[in-house]
Amino acid sequence: MSEESKFNFSEEEERAQNDALLKDKNVEQSKENVKKDARGLFTSISDFLRELLDFRHDTDRDATILAIKGDIPFKGATAWILICSIFVASIGLNADSTAVVIGAMLISPLMGPILGIGLSIAINDIDTLKKSLINLATMIVLSLLTAFLFFKFFPTADIMTNELFGRTKPDVRDVLIAFFGGAALIIARTKKGTIASVIFGVAIATALMPPLCTAGYGLAHNWDIFIGAMYLFTINTIFIALATFLVLKILRFPMLRYANSKRRKRIAQLTSVIAILVMAPAILTFVTFIQQSGLEGDYNRFMDDEVKSNEELWLQKATPSWQDKRILLYFNGEIPEATIADLKNEIKKYEKIKDFILDFKGNKNRSFDKISDAYDRAINDLDKKDNIIEGLQTQIEDLRRNITDLNRQVESKNMKTEVSFTSLSRDAKVRFNDLEYFAYSKMLESKDFITIDTVSVIRLKWNKKLTDSIMLKREGELKLWLGKTLKKDKIVILK
Repeated sequence: MSEESKFNFSEEEERAQNDALLKDKNVEQSKENVKKDARGLFTSISDFLRELLDFRHDTDRDATILAIKGDIPFKGATAWILICSIFVASIGLNADSTAVVIGAMLISPLMGPILGIGLSIAINDIDTLKKSLINLATMIVLSLLTAFLFFKFFPTADIMTNELFGRTKPDVRDVLIAFFGGAALIIARTKKGTIASVIFGVAIATALMPPLCTAGYGLAHNWDIFIGAMYLFTINTIFIALATFLVLKILRFPMLRYANSKRRKRIAQLTSVIAILVMAPAILTFVTFIQQSGLEGDYNRFMDDEVKSNEELWLQKATPSWQDKRILLYFNGEIPEATIADLKNEIKKYEKIKDFILDFKGNKNRSFDKISDAYDRAINDLDKKDNIIEGLQTQIEDLRRNITDLNRQVESKNMKTEVSFTSLSRDAKVRFNDLEYFAYSKMLESKDFITIDTVSVIRLKWNKKLTDSIMLKREGELKLWLGKTLKKDKIVILK
């Protein structure tokens, strides 16, 4: 009985082991199926993304190279188009008109040499590089000269508008716009059947023309503005050329081959050096902008959250010094020591400016109450002065009336039969309100040196806004009126 039971138990155990092995196999099979499905899904997504983003199959290398090289030369019609676009952009910047500035960007031919620089470095073409640099330099000089002449001699061209000011403070956003705009431009140029709308859009986005016009304004009026605008133009130029270089390298444009192996090697080395020189300042500029943007971002957050939001503080102004790592804070009124210690602790929470020193400049002699008292005293003083001025004005009016009466008495004694000059001048001003100056006198004249005639001489000045034709008409009307009033036939009007 016991042996049978033992035998049956072993059989059940063996069956259980078989079931466990089968289950493990099923699990392994399921895992393998999941892996296969995952690989298939990953492959499908990869194929989809590759098909979506791959643009190499749609590239026309030969046509792209010919098109870019064709846009590099700068002479004849291209030069006049550039001059016209510079004038249009300068007028738009001076008039603060965004629409006019955009129109100037669309007709500007500045993109050609910049793309030529990126292309020549990418395909190892030193001759094209020379042509591109020479033409770009010529365009820059002509643009600066044209803008300088406009802002130097055009009336009201010395006004600093928002459109001009916006081209003097480049930041990291300008770097990104130039790079991605340049990338979009060269991708559009390499595509079979160039996308013209993309080219126009990039011309607007990268905005090469306005910085040059602003630099011309700086040459005419302010060197600091010139430096800032040229810095922005340099950023745009370098990053557009850099984007062109990288895209053409990704597309594997064929390198130019030279029959002379030594010359080929020398050209390759030269273009590599130029590529490094172009990319190095671009990378340095980008890193610098990123750092500066981080500093300014943390500084603005600190000022808004910790200083300006504190109702107990009366901030007058704040001046950051990035090089010295110092922030000068000018306050009205006393600053408690506890507040100073709290702000010094709070600034450590801001990563980019945690090492900055806070320099507090408070006015301990002028609390809020003292300033309020001073304000009240100033208001009272102004009220007193207003009363004094009102009394003086009354006295002045009385004196004017007395003087007028005295003039009339004098004139009535000296010229009993003549019209009073006071009345005459007032009536003339009432009838002809454009008069700015009026004088009346008598003059004796003789044509035959025997008989003597009396001539009434009038001197006057009209408002400068009057046109010549209206001025002549008013003089004729005035002469007729004077003849009737003075009862004189001979009246001479002098100016």
